[in-house]
Amino acid sequence: MPRASTAAWARPWSLGFDLIVAAALGALQTAAHVYTEFWWLQLLCVGMLAWRACVAEPARAFAIGLTFGTAWLVAGTWWMFISMHQYGGLPAWMAAAAVLALSAVLSLYLGTALLLFARWRSARPLPDALLFASLWLLAELARGVLFTGFPWVASGYAHVDGPLAKLAPWIGVYGIGAVAAFLAAWVALARPRIGVRRTAGIVVAAGLLGYVDAHTGPVKFTTPTGTLDVTLLQGNIPQEEKFASEHQGAALEWHVNGMLSARSDLVLAPETAVPFLPQQMPEGFWAGLRERFASGRTHALFGVPLGDDRSGYTNSAVGFAPGRPEYRYDKHHLVPFGEFIPPGFRWFTQMMNIPLGDFNRGALEAPSFAVRSERVAPNICYEDLFGEELAARFRHPATAPTMFANLSNIGWFGDTIAVDQHLNISRMRSLEFQRPMLRATNTGATAVIDHRGHVAQGLKPYTRGVLDGAVQGREGLTPFAAWAARYSLWPLAAFAVAAVLLLRWWSRRR
Repeated sequence: MPRASTAAWARPWSLGFDLIVAAALGALQTAAHVYTEFWWLQLLCVGMLAWRACVAEPARAFAIGLTFGTAWLVAGTWWMFISMHQYGGLPAWMAAAAVLALSAVLSLYLGTALLLFARWRSARPLPDALLFASLWLLAELARGVLFTGFPWVASGYAHVDGPLAKLAPWIGVYGIGAVAAFLAAWVALARPRIGVRRTAGIVVAAGLLGYVDAHTGPVKFTTPTGTLDVTLLQGNIPQEEKFASEHQGAALEWHVNGMLSARSDLVLAPETAVPFLPQQMPEGFWAGLRERFASGRTHALFGVPLGDDRSGYTNSAVGFAPGRPEYRYDKHHLVPFGEFIPPGFRWFTQMMNIPLGDFNRGALEAPSFAVRSERVAPNICYEDLFGEELAARFRHPATAPTMFANLSNIGWFGDTIAVDQHLNISRMRSLEFQRPMLRATNTGATAVIDHRGHVAQGLKPYTRGVLDGAVQGREGLTPFAAWAARYSLWPLAAFAVAAVLLLRWWSRRR
């Protein structure tokens, strides 16, 4: 197969310079995951990546993809260093090496995708852009699903405030990432063939798309249900005090007082707001708390560990409601090294001074917590990162959630970009399902997100406060909710594989 015509116009670069540029691009694009108004920056960086892969031999393309991906993940998840070093007690060099090693291993998927792209490209911009996007999609799905998955800073999150956000209720965050990769690659790979007329056409088309985006909203697949008055608690408990016995009593007292003083329909407290097992609490405390919400209008939903040595432990949320039995939700998607220890890594977790363990996993299709006429679907910590798992609760439309509630504590990661990233992840879930998301967190971001992904109300991170607000539930299914509920992410994977096979067949026929 002849090499792409772009090789003639691409200035030869040394391997070292190629890798430096790839690392810079990978790190730079992560800015769009925090400052989402710069969504175009992600397109620029991916377009440059596609261009360099197009003019590279397969082995170099693999190295470029591996470097780009490693820098992408290090820049996007460097805050894991804080949890391992500052709170876990690992030496700084070891914590840094762990972040780098994890990022490099997860970037093998992208490196492999670019290797195959360099080997299979056809030297035609449109088919090659489709091939690039399909392989990009497969790489992101692999990182997000295999070995429990770690899709943090997946490329689609950079577009939560961009024009591609309108695609969220149709194809979800991975689909948005693939469309962005296609557009970026198509422009980049067509560069040597773009003349004055084509340039003018692209400018006019971009202008029209911008106008349409600015003057139209997303298709409405859901309709309003009822409105709840809500109270969200943000305790801002320092992480070093969270599980220290001398401080736990004060933390518990603040959260309990906040719940008892709430006069709204629903009060939410964060993950492990109650840091004790029920059997560790003073006699009568748990029963008294439950009795407080046995009458009146206020419902309470809060994070608490549950279990015992015989049956195992769970990271859970408990709900108290007037006139109804106690509600319980057990976290389904556990955090590797935090809530379960992968085989062969116990030696690593034993080096850290963090309360780690092997927790039991809750059900995937968990029932919602009923509050008046609304169905509130809890998720804990980074469970809202896995939209395909939240979609499982929409398998039966009659009992589907009308709103989400995320209970989190990311105080492990200090005053970092993790708070803004997690907020944008929740916003993407609201866009995909057209459901509001309530966030009650320890250090932030505590917020009410409406069904359009907009932050309607919020507290300043790293402050102690109580947020009183209102949220309107929604019913109905978006296309994403409908197909992901039945088939998870398999339709996207099948589309990507089919596209690669068809493009390979077409290329061979040529």
